[in-house]
Formats: sequence, structure tokens, C-alpha cells
Amino acid sequence: MRRSINLLLKSLYKKCEFVEPIYEFGSLIVPGQESRSRLKEFFPNKTYVRTDLRSGPGVDRILDLHNIDLPNESVGTVIMLDVLEHVEFCRRAMEEVCRVLKPTGTAIITSVMYFPVHDHPSDYWRFTPKGFKSLLASFPISIVEYVGLPSFPVTVLAIGFKGGVPDVQVENFRKEIGIWKRNVGNSWQELITTILPPVLFVHLYRLFRKFEAKISCR
Repeated sequence: MRRSINLLLKSLYKKCEFVEPIYEFGSLIVPGQESRSRLKEFFPNKTYVRTDLRSGPGVDRILDLHNIDLPNESVGTVIMLDVLEHVEFCRRAMEEVCRVLKPTGTAIITSVMYFPVHDHPSDYWRFTPKGFKSLLASFPISIVEYVGLPSFPVTVLAIGFKGGVPDVQVENFRKEIGIWKRNVGNSWQELITTILPPVLFVHLYRLFRKFEAKISCR
């Protein structure tokens, strides 16, 4: 998970309502990302379940987004941060997310557009804002935003509200996303991605990942 995405959830949880139980999909902590992947720590007093396709650090339960082994309308909030690019049938996954969410449930998702291919365990997709809007078509209310150039975003994010959500709650999310977007958009990391040629960006990304892996092994 990227640091900017960790900061997004950190901003949202302080000011916005997260209905319980909260289910995080794609929670496996991979080497080099330990410090920014422990999202459960943001919600110490809430029911928070960490799930992934694989067992390992940061995983409480194994669940498959293509066929979520949970009852209908049993989840309050779904968190999928930088996950959908790794889901082979992402539209099927979003149908499943909508199915398990309570009538007042919320889905928070982010993914990438301008970003190198990375596994964990496989990398299938890149998304545009309109692509995210289409994926959330079954949600009566949705917020879709991006960070980066309009023609080539770095990050795409969306929040889907299944229904029965007070307007003030939607506006709280919209406000905090706007603040986060301005802060992240002005960061040196995001500015670099908008000016570097893709080949150079990929090379620097790979070097950074190798450095992270070495640090995590110490």
C-alpha cells in the first residue's frame, strides 16, 4: 500500500462514520510495507476483520472477493485500498461487495492508473475515474475522485454508499477527500510522478522497492 493511501484512511477515520463490522480486503502485509499497512490500528474500538486470499501477517480470515463467504447485508464498511488491480474479475467482486453490505453500508476503494506492474500475487488492471464510476453503478450514491493529471491519473478512488445514508455523512466524506487530495497532490512524490517519463518512473520505483525490501529484512 502506498503512503498516500494510508494517509487517506487516516484522514477519513477521524471525521467520517464507519459502520461496523468493518471488513478490509487485501490486508496481507507484504515486505517493505509494514509501517503503512496496519489499518486496523485506526479502529481500536470497532469490529474490524482483515481478509485476504492468502494467510499471513495482517490476515484474520481468508475470503475471496469473487465469492465472499458472508451473508447478505452483513457488513457495515468494506475497505479495499490498492486491491482491485489484483482482482481478476473486478466487476464480479464489486457485485459481491454490494451484496454483503448492509443497506446503510459503505465501500471505500482505491487503485492505480499510472503505476508499474506489481504482483501480490498478480496484477491485472489499471483504472480510470469513469471505470470506477462504472464499477460502482449499483450504488445509488458514489464519490469518484483522482490524483494526478486529468489525462493520466496516478490514483483513482471511490466511495460507494449503498443507500439510506444521511446527506451530512456523504458530505463529510466528500470534504475529507477534497482536503486529502489537495495535500497529496502537492506532495513531492505525486509531483514527481506527473513529470517523470514512464520508463524512468518504473526504474526508480523498482529501485525503491528493492530498498524497502532490504530495510524490512534488517
